[in-house]
Amino acid sequence: MATAVAMTYPITDKIGFWRRFAAIFIDIVAVGIVSSVLNALVFGGDAVRGNGLSTLLGLAYYLYFWSSYGHGQTPGSRVLGIRVVKTTGAELTLVEAFIRYVGFILSCIVIFIGVIWVAFDANKQGWHDKIAGTYVVKA
Repeated sequence: MATAVAMTYPITDKIGFWRRFAAIFIDIVAVGIVSSVLNALVFGGDAVRGNGLSTLLGLAYYLYFWSSYGHGQTPGSRVLGIRVVKTTGAELTLVEAFIRYVGFILSCIVIFIGVIWVAFDANKQGWHDKIAGTYVVKA
């Protein structure tokens, strides 16, 4: 089994709300398309059973790409030249990526206040970034 080699990146160029929003939008569209196709193939389009598949697919997607395996870059992040790192500049482990994912879900549940927080925070961190101890920086 191959293991990821963790890298360290500079944390000086933190990324603001709109660029991060564009990256997550690209990722949501990509995961949504793949999820819809898999749901149609596996469950015949049954939305109730497909929700579990969509949740699992989204979790696997973000855990992989936010961790050192994906070097902190989802495909949407790569397009926009950004990456997720710890506040030390190191890449995230799978556990840290999971913590960030849970924080992201919580940030979205409260009418996206935790996500919008990025626009007003001095370190350009959303609640999920603060919970996980991460920054989104220029790649």
